[in-house]
Amino acid sequence: MAAIRVPRIGPGRPRVRPDHVLGDKGYSSKAIRDWLRRRGIAHTIPERADQVANRLRRGRLGGRPVVFDRRLYKHRNVVERAFNRLKQWRGIATRYDKTAESYQAAVTIASLLMWA
Repeated sequence: MAAIRVPRIGPGRPRVRPDHVLGDKGYSSKAIRDWLRRRGIAHTIPERADQVANRLRRGRLGGRPVVFDRRLYKHRNVVERAFNRLKQWRGIATRYDKTAESYQAAVTIASLLMWA
């Protein structure tokens, strides 16, 4: 999470605090939610079923349910579709490249070709 960088339009270094984070259930841990809250980053992350069950089992001590905006969460599929299209490139899906730089270059080239 600390490696998040948001490109800045125009001159200047990249922002390290996005306006909003959309995540799937893999990012629903209490540690990640607390980290986002401490940094003042709004987030829309659904709760896993076991987290809901544990919260309900604890009763009043379990706390309130997390805020979840279904309308905003539907926009996440754009990113998922982009990942799925990138995975059609065999070299990207199986990660043949040895270094992170060459893998990032392959992802950039594939993204440019999809965009064009």
